Amino acid sequence: MIRNFAIEYDALNDRNTFSNGDTLLGRVIMEVSKETKIKALTVKVKGKADVSWTETQGEDSVTYWDKEKYFSQTLPVLPEDNTDGSIILVAGRHALPFAFQLPYQGLPSSFKGAHGKIHYRLSAKLSRSMRATSKAEAKFTFVARADYDRSTLMALQHGSKDKDVIFFASGNISMNIFLPKTGYQQGERLVVNGEIVNSSTRKIVPKYIIYQKQSFFAGGQRAVHTTQILKDKGEPLASSTRQNLSKVLVLPTEISTTIQNCRILKVEYRLKVILDVSFTKNPVIKLPLIILPLHDGTSSNELDAGLHKDLAKMNV
Repeated sequence: MIRNFAIEYDALNDRNTFSNGDTLLGRVIMEVSKETKIKALTVKVKGKADVSWTETQGEDSVTYWDKEKYFSQTLPVLPEDNTDGSIILVAGRHALPFAFQLPYQGLPSSFKGAHGKIHYRLSAKLSRSMRATSKAEAKFTFVARADYDRSTLMALQHGSKDKDVIFFASGNISMNIFLPKTGYQQGERLVVNGEIVNSSTRKIVPKYIIYQKQSFFAGGQRAVHTTQILKDKGEPLASSTRQNLSKVLVLPTEISTTIQNCRILKVEYRLKVILDVSFTKNPVIKLPLIILPLHDGTSSNELDAGLHKDLAKMNV
């Protein structure tokens, strides 16, 4: 009789994540109350993405879905003791080990979004003659190593916008916004530099939003979902004033990384800077961000190595 049947694995770090090329070491735990004949015991390791959403078109509803498989491998766990491939387990607790090396390329990070997910899991399957099959599962989190060249991560980002103020007011407002680079690690400080000029007769308030954009693709269609990650604001600017910006925003450590290597699911990030003006459509600047895994191969200090030189060229 099987008292307990479970699957577990060893953590490689304090965040319990795995990355490209890591070896996943685990074991199947079995407790049997008496001598038991096992026909087969296998562990399947698999990774895949799937998306699904429903749209209303008139009186009809259409569901779009797709999936993408990255790997699926079955590992034999037990040696063959008998000619028929079965083995005998004595009464007691058994920890039966297995190992699997994750692929080096082509895997996106684990993610769960509004209309789909990228997930990785282990499943153990125990077969016995004339008995129901026993199954156990365990999920694990995969964080892909960043696959961007340095020039992409260090690319300076710039946006400018100006707008005339009307409706019981007059004048013009403008802003020039700079980001010293594009790539940031989870938990890193992000510095927004620039200048705001308020030549209008109204007070304006700069606001800062970092948001996540999830895109799902299936059947030639796309579904988009946005989530606000953080929001902050600066000091108000009175009429006929100018302000130099150096706003610091701190990225959460638990946000997902940017995902661009999945055919059916993408995760992107943007910084949005807004000048809030009463009774006027607010001018907005959006700048792209690439979020990298914490302690990836490229540290934030390395990304900043050439920062001051590049900013000096732009007089920021």
